[in-house]
Amino acid sequence: MNTGLGPGERQRSTRLRPRAWTELLLVLGLFLAYKVGRLAVDGRVGAAYDDAHLVWHLERALRLPDEVDLQHMLLQAEALVRTANIYYAVVHFPATIAFLVFMYCFRPEHYIRFRRILAWLTAVGLGIHFVFPLAPPRMLGGLGLIDTAAVYGPSVYGPPQTDTLSNQYAAMPSLHVGWALVIAAGLIHATRTPWRWLWLAHPVLTMLVVAGTANHYWLDGIVAAVLVGVLLVATSRHEHPSPAVPVQVRRTARRDAIAGTLAAVGTALGAAGVPMAPPGAPPQS
Repeated sequence: MNTGLGPGERQRSTRLRPRAWTELLLVLGLFLAYKVGRLAVDGRVGAAYDDAHLVWHLERALRLPDEVDLQHMLLQAEALVRTANIYYAVVHFPATIAFLVFMYCFRPEHYIRFRRILAWLTAVGLGIHFVFPLAPPRMLGGLGLIDTAAVYGPSVYGPPQTDTLSNQYAAMPSLHVGWALVIAAGLIHATRTPWRWLWLAHPVLTMLVVAGTANHYWLDGIVAAVLVGVLLVATSRHEHPSPAVPVQVRRTARRDAIAGTLAAVGTALGAAGVPMAPPGAPPQS
């Protein structure tokens, strides 16, 4: 089948864009390591509360904004606080997956760099969670903060004593903020539209949401931002330059990449027992 790519261009495209199957397995492995790693560092409750008081007093010494004031603004409208809870619960993982798929299909010359940044950020974050467990502000009494998710819903956490699906004492750094910053940086770097800077609204909004819902301190987001900045600088020399190929050739390569990605996802769903009907097939009764 002729894809319109010359031998040199086809070789370059293959080098820049790894196979869909291997990337799908790698990304799934990263998300699994994220969940398992958080559970592996759980259990240091006393240290987590001690560190929480330390962070709270350090923020006041640095004259950072008070999370209590932000939450009181959020609580002025129940619809607003519910929206913030939904944003915290729903956007984090799907936005990251959508970002990786977009970069893989449409910006392969930048994909590997930002996938590596996400992987290293998560690994470093898990290491910090282990050496510096931190209870989120919603768990500290006497501050005037409430757990907005528990009061207004929806909540992604159960009681900390019985929650076996997540480590709730892993607030530092905020991977919600860190991943949002990587998404914004990647899309700003990989696109040329003058509107691309609006992607900064995603990490800004994420920071306001995680602080306003009392899931994170300001310092959690600041540390995440510093880590992302270090990783962006550290990986800047290893990025592939944009391939100088005609527009039609790029479009053909993108269609092939999308088709390969969908085929890999479809095969994975089929292996998991999800029925997949071929295109144009009549619905099964």
